[in-house]
Amino acid sequence: MEHPAEILRSDHVELRRWCGQDLDILHRLITESRDHLLPWMPFAASHDREQGEAFLARCQEEWVSGQAYHYAITTDGVAVGSISLMRRIGPGGLDIGYWLHHAWTGKGLATRAAAALVHAGRRMPGIDRIEIHHDEANPASGAVARRLGFTEVERVKLPEGPTAPSETGIDVIWRLETCPSPSD
Repeated sequence: MEHPAEILRSDHVELRRWCGQDLDILHRLITESRDHLLPWMPFAASHDREQGEAFLARCQEEWVSGQAYHYAITTDGVAVGSISLMRRIGPGGLDIGYWLHHAWTGKGLATRAAAALVHAGRRMPGIDRIEIHHDEANPASGAVARRLGFTEVERVKLPEGPTAPSETGIDVIWRLETCPSPSD
């Protein structure tokens, strides 16, 4: 199984693989942005250093297994958020999830970071689609998908309902078809 690079670059953004030494950075990003993240990210409500350590350990495990690739989003050497490329939508598919520190939203950084992951995902063997999922009440995430050429393919009512305070429980699924690599 081919992994994406540990460092990816795309127009003023550098993604670097999260590692165990990043606990202070991760903790600062989440705690400073808790109010911004709470409406959409259930983990923000109960985040503490112990959960941060567990996340960073999971990052390592999932990287090795090829289940997910988690990156810190940086710009000009400053960590500003997190983005992941994950295998949780079935064979041939990857999905992208992301969040930014509140002070760095509205600058195109999520779009640039997602573009880097789209490029990396297209180069991985056996990938025929990349998706972005978000709650319908979060149009900012949909704007990232739209800017990158994704197409909205469906809206799905989640059986568990909303998982964060501002969510409706209806997931919007955006898809970008890719060409499988010639080795498939």
